[in-house]
This record gives sequence, structure tokens and C-alpha cells, in this order.
Amino acid sequence: MEELTMSIPQSMFLVIFGASGDLCKRKLMPALYLLYREKRVPATFAILGVARTSYSDASFRENIRTELIRYLSEDQMDEGIMREFLGCLYYQPMNPAREEDYTTLKKRLDEMDKDLNNRSNYLFYLAVPPALYEIIPQFLKKARLTGSPGMKRVVVEKPFGYDLQSAGNLNKIYTSVFQEDRIFRIDHFLGKETVLNILAFRFANSIFEPLWNRNYIDYVEITAVEKLGVERRAGFFEQTGTLRDMVQNHLMQLLALIAMEPPRQFEATSFRDEVSKVYRSLRPLTEETAKSMVIRGQYTGADDIKGYREEESVAPDSRTETFVAMKVFVDNWRWSGIPFFLRTGKRMPTKVTEIIIHFKQTPYHLFECTGTHCPVTDSLVIRIQPEEGIALRFALKVPGSGFEVNMTDMDFSYASLGQLPVMDAYSRLIEDCFAGDSTLFSRGDTVEDSWTFFMPVLDYWQRHPEAPLYSYPAGTWGPPEADRLVHEAGFEWSNPCKNLTKTDKYCEL
Repeated sequence: MEELTMSIPQSMFLVIFGASGDLCKRKLMPALYLLYREKRVPATFAILGVARTSYSDASFRENIRTELIRYLSEDQMDEGIMREFLGCLYYQPMNPAREEDYTTLKKRLDEMDKDLNNRSNYLFYLAVPPALYEIIPQFLKKARLTGSPGMKRVVVEKPFGYDLQSAGNLNKIYTSVFQEDRIFRIDHFLGKETVLNILAFRFANSIFEPLWNRNYIDYVEITAVEKLGVERRAGFFEQTGTLRDMVQNHLMQLLALIAMEPPRQFEATSFRDEVSKVYRSLRPLTEETAKSMVIRGQYTGADDIKGYREEESVAPDSRTETFVAMKVFVDNWRWSGIPFFLRTGKRMPTKVTEIIIHFKQTPYHLFECTGTHCPVTDSLVIRIQPEEGIALRFALKVPGSGFEVNMTDMDFSYASLGQLPVMDAYSRLIEDCFAGDSTLFSRGDTVEDSWTFFMPVLDYWQRHPEAPLYSYPAGTWGPPEADRLVHEAGFEWSNPCKNLTKTDKYCEL
């Protein structure tokens, strides 16, 4: 049996199912190249691509070379390292949905083990449609590719399940094949530098943690929006929707990082235990709160932009949401009564992901508001994209006579660090998979806790197809009902400007 360590093993093969797909070419291969360039892969290392496309080893390498040139920046390219990396790539054409093809896969891996002196250490990466998530681990087990000798791990992309029942079924299948600490349910958001810095910001500094509670915080905003529509994912998105695609995983994980208690130590068990406590402290949703606390929308055409229902592969009467705004409460001692407002959508005015902590007003307004310089409450902005950084907004006196107070920013951007590299999110997480460190990956029980929280909303939408689905023109900040959700609590959304070169650039679009 594998002895789990937190160091990269001497030898390992990465087997990528779906190697001819967009995720592999656009994200995984560039991330793996960067890891290889920095010598952060096993000493004996190979990548075996698996898919139905009929590539040879040579044609697969040439195809990946073309994609790397397309997706890597000029300063990341090194012709010598590129040749070495491509030499690590192999390809096995097969149909992952056909059991008999796994015999051929095992034979190929056995041959590679012998030729390259690997010890049957495999990391299986499922970059495939969710419909194959149930099938692949069971066929791997039947082909005797998951047992001894060697270490066996598996990486699964989101979404892990379509609802609570399917997530529970997937957990049963995967834990019957792999041990829980060898199952890596990946979400690239948790590999982003600023997301990781939330933890350092909170738990490595003594300044903010005493303020990180209901006594000093008014409300929290978590926004993850993008300018693009569904693009080539329309067929998938029509079956999924924004709540499943973004809220149930990305946004909830960000909420957990903001709301969690300090773990005993920064390692997988302690960290994921605290994340689990947040999920189990969420105030349960009901049919009534699903009506009042969850707003869903769908973008319509504007100018030369097509509406969602006009997109290819989308039903003309589709009820699939492309926007969700919701109010969430964490019912524990730290956060009791403090609302978390979550918002995500497509065809927004800009692409931005950020968390804003709004602190309470001072108990007494000592300085009068004059002109356009009326002070607002202090806030902490954690920007995840497009410009990773952190900014603290607070009031200062305007130079000159009188006592006029204005808001200013104390702003940190990772770009200001100059040549210090910011690690690619997928590179960081894949390296953790090599090392067997599951800290930044979702645990099975937490996935089910998240689905449990959202099932009342999904059930309500399914039982009541007439439930409101508000429209919003492409290029706007969503339906007006989302504004009312926040206004009713006495707050405002913070809508970042299109020009995000400075954190203090806020505007109403």
C-alpha cells in the first residue's frame, strides 16, 4: 500500500483522459510545461494522453507543440526545454467508455513502466465530460490499474455531481477504488495566488483577525463575473446552469476561506475540517428563502451580441440561468447575522473576481459630509482576477484648509513584485497532486454538504418551472432584482469599472 508523503515521488506517469480536448491543450499542457521547466516534476516522468482521436506519439507531440506556442507567453518559451518536454509525451488512442480498451491501456502502461523504469506509479487525470466520471474509475479497477504495486491517484474536474444524489453516488464509486486522500477533486480557483493569500493574510497577521467577525463587519460581497457568453460550452451549459457551474463550487469555496476558523495547522485534515464546519454552519435554504434570497437571470441580446436563447445548441425557450445572485448566512458565533452576497454571471460589463469585506461605520460621524467626498465605510478588496492583489480602502483628510475627508486606497498588486513569478493555478495544484497534498482539494463529505445546501433551490426550480427567471441585457450588471436583494438589507453592490488598473475605480454601469 502507498505510504502517503508530501514530497514528489522519484517516478510517476500522468495519464490524461481527454487529452485531445480543450482543457488539456489550453490549461493542462501549459501548466505541465511550466512545472517541467522549473524541474518540479518527478525525476522519471511521462505523460500518456488518452482519447478517441487517432494520434500517434509523434503527431500528438506536434499537436501539443502547436498549442503550447499558442498559449504560452514569449518569455515562457525555451526551445531546448520544449523539445525535452515533448519527449515526455506519449499517446494511446482508446474509447474511455469501452471496457475492453482498458486492457490495451494496461499493456501500454506496462511497456512504458519497463522502458522508463517507473514503479507503476500513476496519476490519472479525468479531463473528460462528467458523463464519464462514473465509468472510468470502475474500468480502471477491473483492468487492475488501481491496485498494488505502486501509488495510484486520481484527479477529477468539476462539477463533481449534478445534484446531491449523483455526488453521493460518485463518492461511493471513487472511494471503492481509491482512498479518500488519493482523490483530488480539483477546482483551479483554489490554486490562484490571491486565493491562497487569503489564508496568509488572515492567519499570518495579527491586525485583521480580531476584526474578522460580526462585531466589525457589516457584510461580505463575493463576485465572479465575465464578459463572455457561453461560447462553445452552450451544449454543456444548457444542462448545467450557473448555479451548478459556478456557485456550488467556486463561490462557496471562496466563502469558506473567508468564513473559516484558523486550522490547527496548515495540512489537509485540519484545513478541510474547518472548511467542512463552514458548510455545515450555512443557514439552510427552504422553498420560501429560495424565492426571496436567490435571484436568477438570463442575458438577452444587446447591440450586436446574441442573447442566450439565440446561442447555438440552446433551446429557444430555455430556462437555464446565466446569472445568480444570492444572500447567504453562516450561523455560528463569528458570523451570526452577517449576510454574504454572492454574484456570478455571463455577459457582464467586465471580467472580474473579487471579495469585498465591508466594515461597519463608525458609531458617530465626527466629520460632516461635504461635496462629492462623502466618506463610505472602510472596505478590504481581495482581487483574484484580472489583476491579483489586495487593497484596503479607508478615510483620510483631504489636504488643505477645513476638514474634508475622502476615501483612499492602500493597494498591493502582485504585478508590483516585478520579476517574482506568480505560479499558474493549474501548475500549483498539479504539483500538489504529484506530492499527494490534498489540502487545496475538496473532500467528499464537503462536496455533499454543498449540494445539500443548494438542493432546496434546485428542487424548487424543477418543481416550479414558472419561477421567476429575470432577463438582463448583455453588458449590464444583471437584472434589477439582484440590486433589490442587496438594497433591502441597506447595502449596495460594488461594481468595478471596466478599467481595473486601480482598485479605487468603481462605477455604476
